[in-house]
Amino acid sequence: MMTDISDEDAARHRAKMEKRKAVQDAEVAGKTVEKGLLIVHTGAGKGKSTAAFGLALRTLGHGWRVGVVQFIKGAWQSGERDALASFGDRVDWHAMGEGFTWETQDLARDIAAARRAWEKARELMADPTIGLVILDELNIALRYDYLPLEEVIGALAARRSGLHVVVTGRNAKSALVEAADLVTEMSLVKHHFKAGVKAQPGIEF
Repeated sequence: MMTDISDEDAARHRAKMEKRKAVQDAEVAGKTVEKGLLIVHTGAGKGKSTAAFGLALRTLGHGWRVGVVQFIKGAWQSGERDALASFGDRVDWHAMGEGFTWETQDLARDIAAARRAWEKARELMADPTIGLVILDELNIALRYDYLPLEEVIGALAARRSGLHVVVTGRNAKSALVEAADLVTEMSLVKHHFKAGVKAQPGIEF
Protein backbone atom coordinates (compact mmCIF):
# COMPACT_ATOMS: atom_id res chain seq x y z
CA MET A 1 0.00 0.00 0.00
CA MET A 2 1.33 3.45 -0.91
CA THR A 3 2.06 5.84 1.92
CA ASP A 4 0.00 9.03 1.76
CA ILE A 5 2.18 11.95 0.67
CA SER A 6 1.24 15.45 1.70
CA ASP A 7 1.42 18.37 -0.71
CA GLU A 8 4.18 19.82 1.47
CA ASP A 9 6.26 16.61 1.28
CA ALA A 10 5.73 16.40 -2.47
CA ALA A 11 6.82 20.00 -2.99
CA ARG A 12 9.89 19.54 -0.78
CA HIS A 13 10.87 16.39 -2.68
CA ARG A 14 10.37 18.11 -6.06
CA ALA A 15 12.57 21.05 -5.02
CA LYS A 16 15.26 18.69 -3.77
CA MET A 17 15.23 16.67 -7.01
CA GLU A 18 15.31 19.84 -9.13
CA LYS A 19 18.51 20.92 -7.38
CA ARG A 20 19.99 17.46 -7.75
CA LYS A 21 19.10 17.36 -11.46
CA ALA A 22 20.71 20.75 -12.04
CA VAL A 23 23.96 19.55 -10.44
CA GLN A 24 23.86 16.28 -12.38
CA ASP A 25 23.09 17.99 -15.70
CA ALA A 26 25.96 20.44 -15.19
CA GLU A 27 28.37 17.58 -14.42
CA VAL A 28 27.31 15.62 -17.51
CA ALA A 29 27.56 18.72 -19.72
CA GLY A 30 31.13 19.23 -18.56
CA LYS A 31 32.20 15.84 -19.93
CA THR A 32 33.14 16.49 -23.55
CA VAL A 33 35.94 13.98 -24.28
CA GLU A 34 35.11 10.96 -26.44
CA LYS A 35 37.74 8.22 -26.72
CA GLY A 36 38.29 4.53 -26.75
CA LEU A 37 38.65 3.25 -23.20
CA LEU A 38 41.06 0.75 -21.68
CA ILE A 39 38.93 -1.09 -19.12
CA VAL A 40 40.23 -3.57 -16.54
CA HIS A 41 38.04 -6.06 -14.65
CA THR A 42 40.02 -7.65 -11.83
CA GLY A 43 39.67 -8.88 -8.24
CA ALA A 44 38.92 -12.16 -6.49
CA GLY A 45 35.18 -11.95 -7.00
CA LYS A 46 33.09 -13.61 -9.68
CA GLY A 47 31.83 -11.74 -12.76
CA LYS A 48 34.86 -10.23 -14.49
CA SER A 49 34.41 -11.96 -17.84
CA THR A 50 30.63 -11.87 -17.49
CA ALA A 51 30.70 -8.08 -17.23
CA ALA A 52 32.96 -7.89 -20.29
CA PHE A 53 30.51 -9.92 -22.35
CA GLY A 54 27.74 -7.60 -21.22
CA LEU A 55 29.72 -4.78 -22.83
CA ALA A 56 29.97 -6.93 -25.95
CA LEU A 57 26.17 -6.96 -26.18
CA ARG A 58 26.06 -3.19 -25.81
CA THR A 59 28.63 -2.76 -28.55
CA LEU A 60 26.73 -5.09 -30.87
CA GLY A 61 23.56 -3.16 -30.12
CA HIS A 62 25.22 -0.03 -31.50
CA GLY A 63 26.21 -1.78 -34.72
CA TRP A 64 29.91 -2.36 -34.03
CA ARG A 65 31.78 -5.64 -34.33
CA VAL A 66 33.40 -7.31 -31.31
CA GLY A 67 36.67 -9.22 -31.07
CA VAL A 68 37.34 -11.75 -28.29
CA VAL A 69 40.61 -13.47 -27.41
CA GLN A 70 40.65 -15.98 -24.55
CA PHE A 71 44.17 -16.32 -23.16
CA ILE A 72 43.69 -19.12 -20.63
CA LYS A 73 40.33 -20.85 -20.52
CA GLY A 74 39.88 -21.24 -24.23
CA ALA A 75 39.27 -24.98 -23.97
CA TRP A 76 35.98 -24.31 -22.15
CA GLN A 77 32.76 -24.24 -24.15
CA SER A 78 30.72 -21.45 -22.61
CA GLY A 79 27.13 -20.28 -22.91
CA GLU A 80 28.17 -16.74 -23.82
CA ARG A 81 30.31 -18.02 -26.68
CA ASP A 82 27.39 -20.03 -28.06
CA ALA A 83 25.02 -17.08 -27.63
CA LEU A 84 27.33 -14.57 -29.30
CA ALA A 85 27.85 -17.00 -32.19
CA SER A 86 24.30 -16.10 -33.25
CA PHE A 87 25.66 -12.71 -34.34
CA GLY A 88 27.72 -14.41 -37.05
CA ASP A 89 30.79 -12.55 -38.27
CA ARG A 90 29.93 -9.53 -36.13
CA VAL A 91 31.73 -11.40 -33.33
CA ASP A 92 35.29 -12.55 -34.05
CA TRP A 93 36.00 -15.07 -31.25
CA HIS A 94 39.33 -16.80 -30.70
CA ALA A 95 39.71 -19.32 -27.86
CA MET A 96 43.48 -19.67 -27.77
CA GLY A 97 44.22 -20.75 -24.22
CA GLU A 98 44.91 -24.34 -23.27
CA GLY A 99 43.71 -24.23 -19.70
CA PHE A 100 45.22 -22.96 -16.48
CA THR A 101 48.94 -23.46 -15.86
CA TRP A 102 48.32 -26.25 -13.34
CA GLU A 103 46.47 -28.16 -16.09
CA THR A 104 49.10 -27.93 -18.83
CA GLN A 105 52.10 -28.17 -16.46
CA ASP A 106 54.27 -27.04 -19.39
CA LEU A 107 55.73 -23.53 -19.12
CA ALA A 108 57.05 -23.36 -22.68
CA ARG A 109 53.68 -24.45 -24.03
CA ASP A 110 51.84 -21.86 -21.92
CA ILE A 111 54.15 -19.07 -23.07
CA ALA A 112 53.76 -20.09 -26.72
CA ALA A 113 49.96 -20.15 -26.40
CA ALA A 114 49.96 -16.71 -24.77
CA ARG A 115 52.16 -15.33 -27.55
CA ARG A 116 49.81 -16.67 -30.24
CA ALA A 117 46.84 -15.18 -28.41
CA TRP A 118 48.58 -11.82 -28.08
CA GLU A 119 49.39 -11.70 -31.81
CA LYS A 120 45.73 -12.40 -32.56
CA ALA A 121 44.74 -9.64 -30.10
CA ARG A 122 46.95 -7.15 -31.93
CA GLU A 123 45.40 -8.20 -35.22
CA LEU A 124 41.89 -7.58 -33.88
CA MET A 125 42.88 -4.23 -32.37
CA ALA A 126 44.10 -3.13 -35.80
CA ASP A 127 40.78 -4.00 -37.49
CA PRO A 128 38.86 -0.71 -38.00
CA THR A 129 35.49 -2.51 -38.12
CA ILE A 130 35.84 -3.70 -34.52
CA GLY A 131 34.65 -1.37 -31.77
CA LEU A 132 35.45 -3.53 -28.75
CA VAL A 133 38.15 -6.11 -28.07
CA ILE A 134 37.87 -8.37 -25.02
CA LEU A 135 41.16 -9.83 -23.80
CA ASP A 136 39.78 -12.47 -21.48
CA GLU A 137 42.18 -13.58 -18.71
CA LEU A 138 45.06 -11.54 -20.11
CA ASN A 139 45.78 -10.56 -16.50
CA ILE A 140 46.58 -14.20 -15.74
CA ALA A 141 49.05 -14.41 -18.63
CA LEU A 142 50.72 -11.23 -17.38
CA ARG A 143 50.77 -12.45 -13.79
CA TYR A 144 52.76 -15.53 -14.77
CA ASP A 145 55.05 -13.50 -17.06
CA TYR A 146 53.95 -15.34 -20.19
CA LEU A 147 54.09 -11.98 -22.00
CA PRO A 148 56.31 -8.90 -21.51
CA LEU A 149 54.25 -6.40 -19.53
CA GLU A 150 55.89 -3.37 -21.15
CA GLU A 151 55.11 -4.66 -24.64
CA VAL A 152 51.46 -5.27 -23.80
CA ILE A 153 50.92 -1.90 -22.14
CA GLY A 154 52.72 -0.14 -24.97
CA ALA A 155 50.50 -1.75 -27.61
CA LEU A 156 47.35 -1.01 -25.62
CA ALA A 157 48.38 2.62 -25.22
CA ALA A 158 49.13 2.90 -28.97
CA ARG A 159 45.81 1.42 -30.10
CA ARG A 160 43.62 3.46 -32.46
CA SER A 161 41.76 6.25 -30.72
CA GLY A 162 38.19 4.94 -30.96
CA LEU A 163 38.80 1.36 -29.84
CA HIS A 164 37.56 0.11 -26.48
CA VAL A 165 39.54 -2.75 -24.91
CA VAL A 166 38.52 -4.80 -21.87
CA VAL A 167 41.12 -6.84 -19.98
CA THR A 168 39.88 -9.40 -17.47
CA GLY A 169 41.41 -11.62 -14.82
CA ARG A 170 42.61 -11.58 -11.22
CA ASN A 171 45.71 -9.81 -9.97
CA ALA A 172 45.96 -7.06 -12.57
CA LYS A 173 49.47 -5.64 -12.68
CA SER A 174 49.78 -2.19 -11.10
CA ALA A 175 51.22 -0.74 -14.32
CA LEU A 176 48.16 -1.89 -16.24
CA VAL A 177 45.85 -0.44 -13.60
CA GLU A 178 47.72 2.86 -13.91
CA ALA A 179 47.40 2.84 -17.71
CA ALA A 180 43.67 2.02 -17.68
CA ASP A 181 40.81 4.52 -17.94
CA LEU A 182 38.36 2.41 -15.93
CA VAL A 183 39.21 -0.26 -13.37
CA THR A 184 36.65 -2.35 -11.51
CA GLU A 185 37.68 -4.75 -8.76
CA MET A 186 35.20 -7.55 -8.09
CA SER A 187 35.20 -8.33 -4.37
CA LEU A 188 34.48 -11.84 -3.11
CA VAL A 189 31.88 -11.75 -0.35
CA LYS A 190 30.47 -15.28 -0.59
CA HIS A 191 30.89 -18.13 -3.07
CA HIS A 192 28.80 -21.28 -3.45
CA PHE A 193 31.91 -23.41 -4.19
CA LYS A 194 32.71 -23.35 -0.49
CA ALA A 195 29.38 -25.05 0.17
CA GLY A 196 30.25 -27.86 -2.26
CA VAL A 197 28.26 -26.54 -5.23
CA LYS A 198 29.92 -27.45 -8.52
CA ALA A 199 30.31 -25.26 -11.62
CA GLN A 200 26.98 -25.10 -13.43
CA PRO A 201 25.89 -24.17 -16.96
CA GLY A 202 24.45 -20.70 -17.16
CA ILE A 203 26.37 -19.57 -14.07
CA GLU A 204 30.02 -20.56 -14.45
CA PHE A 205 30.04 -21.37 -18.16
